Amino acid sequence: MRLTKGIVKILVYIRAMQNPLVSILTPFKNVELYIEDCIDSIQRQTYSNWELVIVDDNSTDSSYEIIQKYASIDKRIKLLKNDQSGIITALRKAFKHSIGELITRMDSDDIMTDNKLSVMVNQLLEHGKKHIATGFVKYFSETGISDGYAKYEAWLNQLTKDGSNYSEIYKECVIASPCWMIHRDDLIACGAFNPNRYPEDYDLTFRFYEFGYTCIPNDQLLHLWRDYSTRTSRTHEHYAQNYFLDIKLHYFLKLDHNPSRPLTVWGAGFKGKTIAKSLVEKNVKFHWICDNKNKIGKSIYGVELQPFEDLNDIPNPQTIVTVANELEQEKIRTYFSSLKMEAVKDYFFFC
Repeated sequence: MRLTKGIVKILVYIRAMQNPLVSILTPFKNVELYIEDCIDSIQRQTYSNWELVIVDDNSTDSSYEIIQKYASIDKRIKLLKNDQSGIITALRKAFKHSIGELITRMDSDDIMTDNKLSVMVNQLLEHGKKHIATGFVKYFSETGISDGYAKYEAWLNQLTKDGSNYSEIYKECVIASPCWMIHRDDLIACGAFNPNRYPEDYDLTFRFYEFGYTCIPNDQLLHLWRDYSTRTSRTHEHYAQNYFLDIKLHYFLKLDHNPSRPLTVWGAGFKGKTIAKSLVEKNVKFHWICDNKNKIGKSIYGVELQPFEDLNDIPNPQTIVTVANELEQEKIRTYFSSLKMEAVKDYFFFC
């Protein structure tokens, strides 16, 4: 039976919807030691309808030449050069030259599990737009993983398992930068890689949160995250702690702060002082509380520190907690509970 052009178009459309093209966006710089492992893992994917848009961010080693050899054989690989400098401009260029209905990121020194793309595509096909596909991550290193990274991995995976990522968004980046997938239209709607705000992965996560995109719960290991001493997140100034505090405060004031409620900062250590100084500079009024007897009653940046018990006398406050000690954090949570206050509504842990 002969098919009309209209029926053929419909069949092609249905097939495309069931087997959408995935664009993998990958900036790289000086990763000659690791890039083959990365690309090999992409080529091993059980889901084969992908394109790798990989952008050289001014490498000075042999990375570009290594990838050139792959691209000459596998036409799904688009190799480009960044006209400017930096991961954000490299991501913009990659996205501009991508054509996939679904978009994901990949770090050039990491490894995908063989089923990563398949699992994420199926998640998005099942749940539809305004959802983010995620999965478990696992750090690996030739020299072993530090306790800090091990704790971060466990914390992140627990959030991902429940799909409760946003519940602790002000503590740390709650979606791994190389382990998400989203519909192209949704990425465009929330600004894609346009903001010049670092860390760029944390900023994008906040915009996912701002636009109400749902994180799909998942407990499957999908990404192997390589750690080494010269990794960008360890060495670049844009990943220093003060940038994290800046971005947290920016989005808190934009998304969750209720100006009609008194604002309180709990903690007078480095982070507490950084937040307090920024609030003073922004002319945002706040109460400053702590449990350090040596600091109570002192004035810093023109704000007098009060005992934390005063929180009970402040009508309907919102509180930024900057206390990092885990045992102290548990005590603080218990205290908030006794006041019938809720997380990510009445109080927000910034560390």
